Amino acid sequence: MTSATRSVRPLAITAAVATVSTIALVLAVQRGWLGPDVGRGSGFCEWSFRALVDPASRVVRQPANTFSNLGFVLAGLAIAWRAGRRERLGPTLAARPGLVIALAVVVTLLGPASAAMHATQSDLGGQLDMLSMYLIAALVLAYAVTRLRHGGTGTFVVTFAVAVALSEIADRTGGPIPVLMHTGNLAFASVLLVAVGIEIVLARRGEGVGLRWGAASLAAFGLAFGIWNLGKSAQPWCDPDSLLQPHAAWHVLCALAAYALFRGYAGETDRPQ
Repeated sequence: MTSATRSVRPLAITAAVATVSTIALVLAVQRGWLGPDVGRGSGFCEWSFRALVDPASRVVRQPANTFSNLGFVLAGLAIAWRAGRRERLGPTLAARPGLVIALAVVVTLLGPASAAMHATQSDLGGQLDMLSMYLIAALVLAYAVTRLRHGGTGTFVVTFAVAVALSEIADRTGGPIPVLMHTGNLAFASVLLVAVGIEIVLARRGEGVGLRWGAASLAAFGLAFGIWNLGKSAQPWCDPDSLLQPHAAWHVLCALAAYALFRGYAGETDRPQ
C-alpha cells in the first residue's frame, strides 16, 4: 500500500462502533435497560414540569442535551476518515495506526455514553457518561506520557489504565464540590491539566502538537467549560424548556475540541533521535 492509498480500516471500525453503540442506546432507552430516572444530569438545566410530575410523558428526558451528542459521533467519524490517509497524520501518529483508531473510537463513544445519561437521567447512564470522559482524558494523558518518555505500547497502556482507575476511584469515593459539582469531574479535569502540562514540555523540546490546531482545541474546550458553568440549573443562562441549551453547546464545542486535538497530533513534530 502506497502512502497515497486510502485505508478503509479506521473508518470501517469507527462506523461499526458508532452504529452498534447507537442502536444499543436506542434500545436501552426504549426498554428501560439503564434503570429508572434518578435525576442524574438534572443539574444541567433541561427539564419540564410535565416531565417531573409525569415521567412517562417524555421518553427522552433532555432532548437537546441528548441529541447534541451526535457531534461526538461525527467528530469520531471525521477523525477516522482523515486517518485513512497516512500522509495526513504526520510521522509520529502515522507510526501508531492503532492509536489513531482508538482515538476515533473513544471520541465516537463519548456521544452515546453521554446521551445515555441525558436521555434517561439514570444512574447507569451517568456512570457511562463519566466513564467515556475518563477514557478520552486517559488517552490524551497516556499519549503525552508515551511521547515524553519515548516509550512504547507498555507505557501507553499502563498510563491509560492507571488514569482511568484513579478517576473511577475519585468518582465513587468522593462527593459534591464547588464549581465542578463532584470529584469525578475534578478527576477528569486534573488528568487533562496534567496532559496539557506535558504537552507544554514537549513543545519546548520540539515534539509538541501542531500549534494552530492545539490552540484551537484549547480555545474550544475553554469556551465550552465557561458555557458548561453558565448553563447549569438556576444559573443565568438556564431556560429549562428551551431547545437551545448551554449544555448542548458544551457537547458540540467539546466535539470540535477533540477533532482539533487530533489535527494537532497529526501536525506534531519529532526531535531527531
